[in-house]
Amino acid sequence: MKKYFVIGNPIDHSLSPKLHNYWLKENKIDAIYHKKKINQKDLQTTILEIKEKKTGGINVTVPFKKSVIPYLDKLSPEAEQTQSVNTIILNDNILVGHNTDISGFTKAIKDLSFNIEGKKIFILGAGGVVPSIIFALNKMNVSEIIISNRTRQKADDLKSQFKIINVIDWGNIPKFDMIINATSLGLNNEALNLNFSEVGDNKLFYDVIYNPSETSFLKEGKKLGNQSENGKLMFIYQALEAFKIWHGIEPEINTDILKLLEND
Repeated sequence: MKKYFVIGNPIDHSLSPKLHNYWLKENKIDAIYHKKKINQKDLQTTILEIKEKKTGGINVTVPFKKSVIPYLDKLSPEAEQTQSVNTIILNDNILVGHNTDISGFTKAIKDLSFNIEGKKIFILGAGGVVPSIIFALNKMNVSEIIISNRTRQKADDLKSQFKIINVIDWGNIPKFDMIINATSLGLNNEALNLNFSEVGDNKLFYDVIYNPSETSFLKEGKKLGNQSENGKLMFIYQALEAFKIWHGIEPEINTDILKLLEND
């Protein structure tokens, strides 16, 4: 039986095992998927387990999407351009890092009744999935991408990678059409402690967090008369792409999947 993992820290909130194990069973694949909390010092050993064929493949979440790269032999074009990896596979004894977050985010946004072409986007956070979101937004022809991060330097580092973005200090709220919470604030129902009272309505508040399903950020957006969406569909779509990479099968997304993930 092949073993697959998602690695990260924190990892308790991850519903990846629930989703992947459902698809493995549905497609009669003899494999199992777990979540594994690791530290930076465990990273190399964990990745080598794929090369040693002890592990079939690994998903990567915060905070290791960039720090796994030195241990890989090759990156997909998307992973190379974003310097972000969330899916690892062994191909012909070569460890390959993929980025399925880009297509996951793109498909999730296209499913919403919110046209973002020509719109102004404000992103909170500068790590994890943010490079993938910037890459996807640029392809979707938004007019402007503004970034704010609690540690300004991280946002400035991101600007050296993506010249198209503008960086502002944490606490400043610019005019925007869509705001994305890409920080971990909200995983434990923490508040962002930002003042959104002047942003107006008919905006899109989007949180990459999917568990809990409604963070305080989303509740506040809704209260102010805005559309609010969590990261569940992005999570499902990026998982679907990872499943295809590992197993060569496109799993079905149906109401059972959505119900399965709502039970948590």
